Amino acid sequence: MTASQTSAGPAGLDYQRVFEDAVAGLKAEGRYRVFAELQRRAGAFPKADHYGLAGDNGPGEVTVWCSNDYLGMGQHPDVLAAMKAAIDKCGAGAGGTRNISGTNHLHVLLEDELAALHGKEAALLFTSGYISNEATLSTIAKLVPDCVVLSDQLNHASMIAGIRNSGAEKHVFRHNDVEHLDQLMGRLPKDRPKLVAFESVYSMDGDFAPIAEICDVADRHGAMTYLDEVHAVGLYGPHGGGVAERDGVMHRLTVIEGTLAKAYGVMGGYITGSAALCDTVRSFAASFIFTTALPPSLAAGALTSIRHLKTSSLERDRQKEQVAKVRARLDAVGIPHLPNESHIVPVMVGDPVRCKRISDRLLEQYNIYVQPINYPTVPRGTERLRVTPSPLHTDADIDHLIGALASIWAAVGLRQAA
Repeated sequence: MTASQTSAGPAGLDYQRVFEDAVAGLKAEGRYRVFAELQRRAGAFPKADHYGLAGDNGPGEVTVWCSNDYLGMGQHPDVLAAMKAAIDKCGAGAGGTRNISGTNHLHVLLEDELAALHGKEAALLFTSGYISNEATLSTIAKLVPDCVVLSDQLNHASMIAGIRNSGAEKHVFRHNDVEHLDQLMGRLPKDRPKLVAFESVYSMDGDFAPIAEICDVADRHGAMTYLDEVHAVGLYGPHGGGVAERDGVMHRLTVIEGTLAKAYGVMGGYITGSAALCDTVRSFAASFIFTTALPPSLAAGALTSIRHLKTSSLERDRQKEQVAKVRARLDAVGIPHLPNESHIVPVMVGDPVRCKRISDRLLEQYNIYVQPINYPTVPRGTERLRVTPSPLHTDADIDHLIGALASIWAAVGLRQAA
């Protein structure tokens, strides 16, 4: 059946026209997203083959500046060797859900490793960080009688979805505003169950949450705490346990959630907490129960990556050096960027069309790949290029990026800072 055969709807509604108009609206606003067809090169990160730049000699080479593989662990030889060995030993897939033939010994080892990393009794694996947030928040807030959730204004869409799906009452506190959180909880009955949900590093602005202060407020009001550490695990703390480990407050958090797909370079999400809490989520969360388990090869790669970063600080130290260099060079040429103390460097453009134009020119003229970040990921008027320097970006890579941005900035009608 073709699209034209299915386009007629009730009252003459053209279904296909609805879809076409929706996409056209995004294009008119400059918010239409184009996927770059890349192929990462094993052992050569941050270089990649770009098939959109293909010529007579094959795809063009680009330098990727917006990867969430923050430390390049997705290319680490030990991680690759562990994944290959697991495929040879276990095969490709997990064989089913965790309940039905899908729990592999590697899953158990990985959960034990994650629980130890965060100082918790137990851990539970998911197929992604999005699913771990949605499943856990929806389950906890639904099962705790009359629970009310206090959610940071800039929480990730997966956290918002989990809270919404729980059906629990929700109050949003201003971003990182501890006083506002305290005020909101003070208006609730003292004996009412409460859950405070927030992140440690916010991925678009790169700022940190005041974790200890939020825990202080939660303790005063008898609230549980749920911390999303997806942009921090592997990167902060002496063992890569995240900002909560760095700040010495892991024991104060009810749930610490993380990902295996960013600094650890593989795929998957997880939660850590008490044995009773993890068992409850395992037993009641539909998106866990009915989802095929992570392939053993991914679990093996993640396990190897975690163990490496628990004992090696070389990657973290080198990344900090390169982030500082990028920021200093941006300042030197007057390119505005949001100040923060994290590994995320938001280069501020403030216009979706210009943001896309800069991204396109970087790719087409300089073989630099940085994806534009537009609404709804960030508020309108704050469009940006989200630059993530890694320990594997060289000083020459930084020179090339800054030179390209300086050349393009004025050409698209943007002023450089004094």
